[in-house]
Amino acid sequence: MLYHLLYSFHTHVSAFNVFRYITFRTIYASLTAFLICFLLGPYVIRKLARLQVGQYIREDGPSMHHQKAGTPTMGGILILIAVVCSTLLWASLTNAYIWILLFITLAYGAIGFADDYLKQVKKLNKGLTVRQKLVLQTAAALLTAGLIYMNPGFDTRITVPFFKNVTPDLGIFAVLFGALVISGASNAVNLTDGLDGLAIGPVTIAAATYMVFAYVAGHVKIAEYLQIKYVFGSGEVTVFCGALVGAGLGFLWFNTYPAQVFMGDVGSLSLGAALGGVAVITKQEILLVLVGGLFVIEALSVIFQVGYFKMTNGRRIFRMAPLHHHFELKGWPEPKVIVRFWIIAIALALLSMSTLKLR
Repeated sequence: MLYHLLYSFHTHVSAFNVFRYITFRTIYASLTAFLICFLLGPYVIRKLARLQVGQYIREDGPSMHHQKAGTPTMGGILILIAVVCSTLLWASLTNAYIWILLFITLAYGAIGFADDYLKQVKKLNKGLTVRQKLVLQTAAALLTAGLIYMNPGFDTRITVPFFKNVTPDLGIFAVLFGALVISGASNAVNLTDGLDGLAIGPVTIAAATYMVFAYVAGHVKIAEYLQIKYVFGSGEVTVFCGALVGAGLGFLWFNTYPAQVFMGDVGSLSLGAALGGVAVITKQEILLVLVGGLFVIEALSVIFQVGYFKMTNGRRIFRMAPLHHHFELKGWPEPKVIVRFWIIAIALALLSMSTLKLR
């Protein structure tokens, strides 16, 4: 909005020429999203507390978590407000990818909101059924992947990290693959959200990483130099990623240990879907496994635990899944688990960045 409003005056006031630069708008999108979270955070937390939207703690979870019962949840609403408002202010609204990303973020946010509302407000412990979640998530992901696929000039070949000449063309199946990436990323982030700041930290790191990939993929000369796929229009996605980073840092201010608010499904599902959407647009879908490796590890720990439990009639691989609970039960203090997981996320992000040259 500001881009369209102010850049038009650049012929009269040269200072407004800065609005043409994606880097400038990305920085201010980040700052705007951060300030929205920082300023609105106390009000949202008080409102959620007044509505008695408190976190429900599983009886079979770690005993040290019981003291968190009643902490306001559904704070992901704050993240959504910050991301959407900041993106609308600083991004080019003529870019189709921006609207697609806003759609999938809000669609998965609505699914998470419905689940949280049923659990926290209506006090239905299970919220949406597994089938309801699966149908809604699949429909939203397929629609999003289809819109991306129909975008003029979109390449259905996928990039394989470290192998520049390996680019299999999925054709129409790119839609199914894209939907799988979006839905998988969303649920992986959701599984990771179990400790104070554990999910929002790696999400912010992943968003910052894809901020670089979006800028590179959308810059024809840099993309050509680095020998990666140029995606026309994807440069504007950098602004959206910047808004994610700013909102993540703003929310972390209140979500850091000991948390004043939790994001709930409305936050975790939408953030994961947003990352998945960015990965599909920038043609770095497979790289998301590395960028979001922490989320993958957490999701796999649940899959392996459940599968092993069923195959061995009650035996377990981990003391508890997801993996962060395993380390808690081993005696690690919660802050130690969180910070060490953040360190792993940073290391994976750096390794992912190296693929720009290692190919």
